[in-house]
Amino acid sequence: MKHILIAEDHAVVRIGTKHLLKSLIPDSSISDVDDFDKILQEIETKSYDLLILDINIPGGNTTKMVETIRQKSPGTRILMFSSYDEQLYGLMYLQAGADGYLSKDAPEEEFKTAVMSVLNNKKYMSEDMQQMNINRLINPKEYLPDPIVSLSPRETDVMNLLKEGLGTAKIAEKLNLQLSTVSTYKARIFEKLGVKNIVELITKIK
Repeated sequence: MKHILIAEDHAVVRIGTKHLLKSLIPDSSISDVDDFDKILQEIETKSYDLLILDINIPGGNTTKMVETIRQKSPGTRILMFSSYDEQLYGLMYLQAGADGYLSKDAPEEEFKTAVMSVLNNKKYMSEDMQQMNINRLINPKEYLPDPIVSLSPRETDVMNLLKEGLGTAKIAEKLNLQLSTVSTYKARIFEKLGVKNIVELITKIK
């Protein structure tokens, strides 16, 4: 029997995801939680084969949550399930340790393919993302990526928190980083994106 945990703060999405999983794996045991702290409580007390994780889960929303889950439950496969742009966030979360990235706009058949791929110890990204990465390798001079793609996972975490209006001290506290480290990330973000202040940053990434 497969043990699956759904981490999603919207009840309707949890219900729909559970329904799809039951039709795909009838004998599975499925639990669900609505914030990051509850994920940690679940994986500390029970072994899960698969975690379907919303990027924007309350208490999480950074790549650090993947690292934390990996430390506590290294055997759990992690499928990111998000409405965030896959071209900007998909590869970043895979690099951070997730096993797959699936858009919430994906059709039912792709959802099933992603789940089974990750459960079978394969990495998953959409065909469009695979093709984009192939094109990037074959024609690097012709491929002009969004500058946000150049950010590291940690720089992206800091960028998202800056966009939410958090100051440097609050970001350092949330990500468990030194104040000077956050300042360095902030400077790198501004340089890579070609902006001079938070207002320009927010305008750039809308």
